[in-house]
Amino acid sequence: MAGAGGGPLGRSWRRFRRRPVGVQVGAVVVAIVVVIGIVLAAGGSSPTSIHATATTTPSGVTAPDQASTSSRGVTAHTINVVFPVSNLTALSSNFGFAGDIEYSEQTKAIDLFVKTINDAGGINGRTINPMIVTFDPTNEAAMRAWCLQWTEGNPPVFAVLDGIGTWTGDNQLCLTQEGHTPLISQWTTVTNYTQEGSPYLWWTGPDDAAILKATVTWGLSSGRLGHGIKVGVIAGNRASDQQALNEYLLPDLKAAGITPVVKTIAADPSDSATTSSEAPLVVQQLRADDVTSVIPLVPFNAFYPLLQAETQQQYFPKLLLSDYEESIESSLGLIPFPYEKALNGQEGVTTDTLGGIDDSRPESDGGYDPGVRSCWVIWHKAYPETPPGNMNDFIEEQGPIQGWCQAIRLFESAAKAAGPDLDRRTFVEAMAKISNFPGGYSTVLSYGPDRFSGPTKYQVVRLHNNVPPSSQCKTPMKPLGPQGVCWVSVSSWRPLPTTG
Repeated sequence: MAGAGGGPLGRSWRRFRRRPVGVQVGAVVVAIVVVIGIVLAAGGSSPTSIHATATTTPSGVTAPDQASTSSRGVTAHTINVVFPVSNLTALSSNFGFAGDIEYSEQTKAIDLFVKTINDAGGINGRTINPMIVTFDPTNEAAMRAWCLQWTEGNPPVFAVLDGIGTWTGDNQLCLTQEGHTPLISQWTTVTNYTQEGSPYLWWTGPDDAAILKATVTWGLSSGRLGHGIKVGVIAGNRASDQQALNEYLLPDLKAAGITPVVKTIAADPSDSATTSSEAPLVVQQLRADDVTSVIPLVPFNAFYPLLQAETQQQYFPKLLLSDYEESIESSLGLIPFPYEKALNGQEGVTTDTLGGIDDSRPESDGGYDPGVRSCWVIWHKAYPETPPGNMNDFIEEQGPIQGWCQAIRLFESAAKAAGPDLDRRTFVEAMAKISNFPGGYSTVLSYGPDRFSGPTKYQVVRLHNNVPPSSQCKTPMKPLGPQGVCWVSVSSWRPLPTTG
């Protein structure tokens, strides 16, 4: 069984540590969403465009045809695009963060996929000028300063691409709602954010309002909710967590006749000491209330100490995991160590295609699906396998290379469709017409004038510790050996529910 440095379990551990922001504060790792994967379950109908041709938008949404006509950041020959990359190395001495940050891998990926577009003629004759900016994701003041620089300062910026989801929270609204600058980002929360940031904020991850609704529906059908079961919700104290709780999850539970026990926990990365002290009390209170099913609405820096408290108190309720702050995918890196009992066998809903392995074979042979494989082809040509069997030949399905490839290709698709007269309005109008775009994190991405989140389908999966190896996890090509941890499909792909 491989350790954290290499092999199957090593890959799972690296997936966990790469969750940006991957800052380890003592025993707590701050994680903000990296989602990439390979389709696990075959079958299910192909996603269709949702509202792709709609001519009206709901209240509170600014329609793409009302966007600014500014061409700021666009010249006759270039397009200035910012790529924010977390600077975690600078924080390691303060927080004790382990290595494997892979900043150089991210910059290599950005440069490579941009160069591929530019070498092929660019965007309608314009080349992308990649402005790679390192930032401290725990410094809100500095992030706002960067936002103002990009939206008001020089050099002018046309768009910002966040391939792996480190540009988060109100910083997204600073760019979009305040600065009217297009942003493509993997980090998501509930619908209000895209409404406020419309029509400039576009997510490659799922709208969490739909994810929470799907979680309640699945919880009822699986027997985890209803039928007299005592249900608990642990929500972070951040504005986004409280909004998700009060405006979406609680109304969904109320409609199902469920009144949960709600506990709040400090969830901001800067409040790690408070989070660590509150976690044991939250778990103790849920246990005292005989809660047997728990829905977490917290980022990873709060989820981790909660799991630690569960383990210390030997209290293991059924968790309804989901794509909300990536609780389900991040859990893969915590099995078998240190939270086997708390996580092995737990289930949840996800739009992620994770479930295969880091394997350059085609999907039909157990490897990459078409979206991931096409990115790997470019990466492999630039950085071929040396020597044979070396892990450098692969791009992880959940890793930063694929995340940046997906975001850059999505931008390319919309910018080309906008035509030679590229400005903010023509760009967002083109984004609203993208349908069945081959994804990497999710199967496909489809957008519309009132749909700013790309994923359209979800599946239910179960976490599985594959030691000793079983048939439940796919077998990768030699010499990697069997996976140590995987998730297996409980139900096949189905449409995400509508919200509003």
